[in-house]
Amino acid sequence: MAAPSVDSYPLELQPPDIAAHREGNTGIDWVWSFAAGEPGPHVLLSAVVHGNELCGAIALDGFLREGLRPRRGRLSLAFMNVAAFHRFDPADPTASRFVDEDFNRVWSPAVLDGPRRSVEIERARQLRPFVDGVDLLLDIHSMQHRTPPLMMAGPLDKGRRLAREVGIPELVVSDQGHAAGRRLRDYGAFAEPDSPKNALLVECGQHWEAAAAPLAVETALRFLLACGTLDAADVAGRLSPSVPAQRFIEVTEAVTIESDAFRFVEDFKGLETIAEKGSVLADDGGRPVTTPYDDCVLIMPSRRLQRGQTAVRLGRFLR
Repeated sequence: MAAPSVDSYPLELQPPDIAAHREGNTGIDWVWSFAAGEPGPHVLLSAVVHGNELCGAIALDGFLREGLRPRRGRLSLAFMNVAAFHRFDPADPTASRFVDEDFNRVWSPAVLDGPRRSVEIERARQLRPFVDGVDLLLDIHSMQHRTPPLMMAGPLDKGRRLAREVGIPELVVSDQGHAAGRRLRDYGAFAEPDSPKNALLVECGQHWEAAAAPLAVETALRFLLACGTLDAADVAGRLSPSVPAQRFIEVTEAVTIESDAFRFVEDFKGLETIAEKGSVLADDGGRPVTTPYDDCVLIMPSRRLQRGQTAVRLGRFLR
């Protein structure tokens, strides 16, 4: 059964007017950076890697307007794929995910140093020297389906540790990324086990649900606390008084679409737990896609069922 259109979700958020932030103060449009008097890491909060994901833009716009500044180190805020963000149309809200290609699949030397050109690759090349100077990254995203928020911590222990220090959201996914290309959170030293550099990607809920925006703000503030960029006094009254204990999911494999006729057998939304090994999840041009083990958890099944893209990631809860 094909999933219903993502347009069936109501638009509870509106894109903020970020025009005032265009010039930045770094020599790169839409990128701001502020240094503290005390030493500390260079921390980057990034938003609108995908132009139809509004919660990160709302969070960064609010931080800039309120004059958020670091206690230690350097705090940077970057609106990444603004060309896509400015194409957002409430009448067709999915169309602004990117202009030419997925900005979150181009972060590898092979692509950035290669001959290909696109709006997204050129923007990534412009941002690359700046990102190279970042120690800690929180990349703020949202999801197609209305499922509980996820922290995407990557496959390394250091990512899981940082997720624990942030403390939200409740579900943390340890994953390898996508066959179609490398994400920003996996770029360079962020993905090296022996490097002190580290990165997280947070999925704050469905793209346009109202709850995604305050979660983006709170996750960012907790991230800045964990990094030592802010003190508790700086966020007094802005954090939830109690949060549920985190649960960790290890992704063991990603299902990459091999045909132009991929179809899920049910309208999966994500975080379904399939009890029996060998259960059929989808048909990929006549090839059945089945669960590799009992109690298999489905992570972010996609509505963009195109050859070469990730259809769904398969994982299990860690005890």
